[in-house]
Amino acid sequence: MRTSKQFVKSGVLAALAAGTFMACQQPAKQGSTPAAATTTGNNTATVNQGFIIAYVDIDTVEANYNYFKEKKAELEKKQQAIDNELKANVRALQNEAADFQRKAQSMTQADGEAAQRLLYDKQQQLEGKAQNMRAQYAEQEGKFNDELQKRLNDFLQKFNSDKKYAYILSYRSGASNVLYKDEQYNITNEVIKGLNEADASEKK
Repeated sequence: MRTSKQFVKSGVLAALAAGTFMACQQPAKQGSTPAAATTTGNNTATVNQGFIIAYVDIDTVEANYNYFKEKKAELEKKQQAIDNELKANVRALQNEAADFQRKAQSMTQADGEAAQRLLYDKQQQLEGKAQNMRAQYAEQEGKFNDELQKRLNDFLQKFNSDKKYAYILSYRSGASNVLYKDEQYNITNEVIKGLNEADASEKK
């Protein structure tokens, strides 16, 4: 069974890492120039006037977005409770099996077979219980992923309502297709601040 950290890493964090937030690209207005070239001495620099790409550092969002941290802690707590309950059930079944082994020689064949069937049934029930609990957890995790994605998408639509950015990409250290990033287009802190303020307003 996967641990809570594995669940969160493969589920919630993967959803964040996979989420590339894109605002609709707007066509250039008539009469406007997308890019203008300026010349200084022998150097020519291109000034971007209509196509700006920003990025959000997902590691930083995970570390500072209060909603994510709270829900992640809740999921980890639930996963730990599942682990503890199942481990206790397994220990109880193991104790019953050990007790059967001690008493087996003094049992009649019919009693021994009945005890074995009972242990087998309990084992099957425990396996079914474990599957159900994992499925319930996965459902809760999925709902969290969906809600988190919706919150991010809704916020970024409002955040970029002025169409300042043509694209807003996600970035993660060591696991990103972004080969180069200019820090002046890092909008992570603005996004985190806005997300936390939006959540705080909802709670009031």
